[in-house]
Amino acid sequence: MDKAILDQPIPGTTIFTGAEARKGYALNKMCYSFNDPENRAEFLEDEDAYCARFGLNAQQREAIRKRNVLDLIAAGGNVYYLAKFAGIFGLNVQDLGAQQTGMSVEAFKQKLVDAGR
Repeated sequence: MDKAILDQPIPGTTIFTGAEARKGYALNKMCYSFNDPENRAEFLEDEDAYCARFGLNAQQREAIRKRNVLDLIAAGGNVYYLAKFAGIFGLNVQDLGAQQTGMSVEAFKQKLVDAGR
């Protein structure tokens, strides 16, 4: 594929760069902690205290409260870590993709099938 095409940003897409990784470090670290069932339970018991424990900033805390994937990504979240957060609520990566695209989950799944993925 032509490198010039690869260098073009995709409209509406946040590219996860080093700067985004630094910006979202606390958020992604917290989401990674949800690999442990005890941490998931602690988060559900006192969400604000759990966010404070990891030092989330106001933008990240608001995105967590809203459960909004696009806001979480804008706050430096990486979808692979955000999937751990979404899993607390019984959601998977396809649910996240549907939210990102504004599609229903079924329509998003069909789009993936149609694309051969």
